[in-house]
Amino acid sequence: MTKLTLGTHPFLLGFEQLERLVERTAKTGNDGYPPYNIEQTSETSYRITLAVAGFAEAELAITVEDNALVIRGRQSDDGESRIFLHRGIAARQFQRSFVLADGVDVGEALLENGLLHIDLRRHVPESIVQSIKIRRG
Repeated sequence: MTKLTLGTHPFLLGFEQLERLVERTAKTGNDGYPPYNIEQTSETSYRITLAVAGFAEAELAITVEDNALVIRGRQSDDGESRIFLHRGIAARQFQRSFVLADGVDVGEALLENGLLHIDLRRHVPESIVQSIKIRRG
């Protein structure tokens, strides 16, 4: 018995890369830091919000790489000149990735009150009906 996968199902033509995309998403290595929310702000738009308290704008980078939104944070460690009695606020670097579907564009990013908001918009393709002429052979 042959196991049918998403990319090999006979009714899903041209979706071979979907299975690779799911595997890639599972391997992003996100460890839960920083915490984030994803909300749908309209029928065609979304907002990702990351809790990045303690990070300055210059310590954050947002890029789109190979259909993935990648957010990186790297704080400069000035802890060597300071003496902490307790250090409960993480000062570590992070990388958080989100795989974007075709037709999803990254809009603006806003840093306010320790939250990084990134707006996304999905373009809805026009519905096209195409008639195919049949030839006699």
